[in-house]
Amino acid sequence: MTPVLIVLVVLLAIVLVLGLWVAGIYNSLVALRNRFKNAFAQIDVQLKRRYDLIPNLVEVAKGYMKHESATLEAVIKARNIAFAASQAAAANPADAGAVKGLLSAESGLTGALSRLMVVSEQYPDLKANQNMMQLTEELTSTENKVSFARQAYNDSVMTYNTTRETFPNVIFAGMFGFLPAELFKIEDPAERNAPKVQFA
Repeated sequence: MTPVLIVLVVLLAIVLVLGLWVAGIYNSLVALRNRFKNAFAQIDVQLKRRYDLIPNLVEVAKGYMKHESATLEAVIKARNIAFAASQAAAANPADAGAVKGLLSAESGLTGALSRLMVVSEQYPDLKANQNMMQLTEELTSTENKVSFARQAYNDSVMTYNTTRETFPNVIFAGMFGFLPAELFKIEDPAERNAPKVQFA
C-alpha cells in the first residue's frame, strides 16, 4: 500500500466515524423530540375530555342559573378559545408560540370555570343535582389527569432541551432545526390550583 493510499483510507475512516457520530446525535434528538410530542398528545387527550365535559356542565347549570347567562357564556367562550388553541398546539407541539397560546387560553378557561363554580354555590338545588355532581366529579378527575400528563410532558421537554443544549449536541441541533421546546407551565400562581368543582 502506498503512503497516499494509507492516508486516504485513514481520512475516509475518520470521516465515516464522524458521520456516524453526527448521525447518532441526530437520531437521539429525533427520538427525544418524538417523546415530548407523544407526551403532549397525552395532555391533548385529557384537555379534549375536559372540553367535552364543560358544555354538559353548562347545560345542567343553565336550568338553575337563568340570571347568570353572562357567566355561562364566558365559560363556553373560554372553552372554545382553549379548544382552538389546543388544536393549534397539538398540530405542532414543538412550536413554542402555539404552546404559549394554549397556556394563555387554559388560564382563561380556568378562571371562567372558577367563576362558574363560585356562582353555582348560590344555587342549592343545582349543588344537589345528580348530573351536576357527576359532571363536577368527572371534571375533577380530568383535572388530575391533566396535571399528571403535564408533568410527564415537562419531564420529556426537560430531557429533550437538556440533550439539545449540551455539548457537542448544541453544535448540530441548530443546523438540523431542533428548536427548544416550551414547558407546559402556569404563569399565574393563582391558576396553579384546579378549579373548585366540589360541592360540599
